[in-house]
Amino acid sequence: MLRRFLSRLSRRAAERLVAEGVRAEAEGRFAEACERYQQALKILPGHGPAYLNLGIALEGAGDARSAREAYLATLEVDPGNPYAHFNLGKLLHASGNPTSHPEAARQLRAALERKPDFTDARIVLASVLEAQADAEGATAMLQQALAERPDYAGAWFNYALLLQRLDRVPEAEAAMRRALELWPQRADLWLRQAELLKSLQRLPESEAALRRALALEPRLSGGYRLLAGILSDQQRLGEALQVLAAGREHDSDGYTRACELFMLNFDESVSAEALFERHKAFGAELEGLHPPRFERFDQSRDPERRIRLGFISGDFREHPIGWTFAPLIERLDRSRVEAYCYSLFDAADDVTRRIAVQAKLWHECSKLSPREVADFIHGDRIDILIDLTGYGGIAPMEVLATRPAPVQASWLGYLNTSGMTRVDYRITDAWADPPGLADRLHTEKLLRLPHSQWCYRPPAAAEQAAGPLPAPPSERNGFVTFGSFNQSAKLSPTARRLWAEILKRVPGSRLLVVGMPPGPATQALLEEFERHGVARGAVSVEPRLALADYFRRLREVDVALDAMPYSGGTTTCDTLWMGTPVVTMTGERSVSRSAASILAVLGLDAWIATSPEDYVARAVELAGKPSQARQGLRERMRASPLMDEARFARDMEALVRQMWRTWCATVNTL
Repeated sequence: MLRRFLSRLSRRAAERLVAEGVRAEAEGRFAEACERYQQALKILPGHGPAYLNLGIALEGAGDARSAREAYLATLEVDPGNPYAHFNLGKLLHASGNPTSHPEAARQLRAALERKPDFTDARIVLASVLEAQADAEGATAMLQQALAERPDYAGAWFNYALLLQRLDRVPEAEAAMRRALELWPQRADLWLRQAELLKSLQRLPESEAALRRALALEPRLSGGYRLLAGILSDQQRLGEALQVLAAGREHDSDGYTRACELFMLNFDESVSAEALFERHKAFGAELEGLHPPRFERFDQSRDPERRIRLGFISGDFREHPIGWTFAPLIERLDRSRVEAYCYSLFDAADDVTRRIAVQAKLWHECSKLSPREVADFIHGDRIDILIDLTGYGGIAPMEVLATRPAPVQASWLGYLNTSGMTRVDYRITDAWADPPGLADRLHTEKLLRLPHSQWCYRPPAAAEQAAGPLPAPPSERNGFVTFGSFNQSAKLSPTARRLWAEILKRVPGSRLLVVGMPPGPATQALLEEFERHGVARGAVSVEPRLALADYFRRLREVDVALDAMPYSGGTTTCDTLWMGTPVVTMTGERSVSRSAASILAVLGLDAWIATSPEDYVARAVELAGKPSQARQGLRERMRASPLMDEARFARDMEALVRQMWRTWCATVNTL
């Protein structure tokens, strides 16, 4: 009798301590909660609820290892506890370790066996299955969860994200809309919905969603960048820059300022000198916030040894940077250079895999902090680190500021200065950056490849649209078709004015603009051409096309018109490859001469204008002889340095060797 009485007292005391722990845990006092649960276990060893709650409190306190032990202890005393199975499976999945996925799935399935209506377990299991590349199983699991609880906003949110990753974007947008109906005060959901609407080219709706997100959470720095991009795509550059200026206050990572610098390249009202000063000021700020972390570089100072060459980018994928970089890494002489790649993007495609297999080491760094990425680079003893992105994408500038490699350079992705003193070189060519003109607008030393900074290999989609090049479209249409295929943000007021003048100078001619989002932006563009005296029927506007369709449309234009002040790069190569001549106009900036550098290396200087009047005149002249302009264009490209991949790799290796010898000579004389 006394023993039973004492047992009841012990249980009551333990339950009281557990209740006190639950209250402390609810208020965020995890250390106190853990203490209460441990006291309960001293009084009543093997008390399952105390073990389970101890695990939850330890997890809240950040002690995942001890939390796991507590959940396992719960299952020892209470093998059928579905919550212990669930918490353990969720904890294993949260570790991010792929080797934990099978055990996480086993624990979550055990939770569902013991509690078939355990919707939360079903949702976490869906995430585990997706991590195991079982998209079908993940989809079915989330659909079942939503059948159980149609009003579960979090499940709708997860389902929308999964559908988005499966490229089922319209379904993803509908699922996100349902999540927002249930969770209208979540700014992050409005941000995700805006991303989905943007991918569907429903830009006005995307803009509305973003403004709602920022009204709910003004500190949502990614929202400012996305909104600016949407406004820029609609040729509302001034508004885009105002949004980014407003976002500076909440720019904790520097990405908003980087985006602002990138967009200033489109602004023809900003002088080249003013643009340089903005870059230099931001570079100095970055270097002040992120001082060099690595005092010693222990690698051999032998100037002729094999070089460890690192490349960092968020664009090792189906992207102009990925397409241009792939031929280089495939052609590098492995006896002279070892290539290491640091990817800042979390998805992979065929281009990613082709690049990764060529690298000496491939690091997927999208989930690492800039500090961790820098540690990786320094730990790999990289001799020369080349940034392929700059401010034009997922910017690695914080990594570069800490100088994890003794020599650092930029190439390809951002045709302007970084503004940083710790980026030693920018790789370019003499046509894009003429000596004596461009050097003063860079903090880096400009190193010029002898032939071209571009290496063009047509993507697979170009081959799908290939075949014998047709006769000029004007021969079958009876009128000349001009075309623009650059992104809509590049279509400056000056470009649009000059295009209107060209159309008026060539009677009966038409203009095809590809890449303009449907809706108000298209309407505004048509109205602008009317104000310039161009009949509405003379201008056709199409949204962004799938890659194969884009290449087919390139063949249907007699003369392509380059944009200004931000010229075309890969677009210019694509256009020429499909047999269509391109007329361009050089300017003060590096970004204003990218098309000119491509045409110059092909010996097509006659298509390069130096003034607005010259631009119009050359376009009109090309329109008068489209057949002659197209003749042998593809063969000319094939025979040029632009497509000589082996020569390009040797040129780049020589430039890299020059950088390394310079550093070794400097260090060895200290």
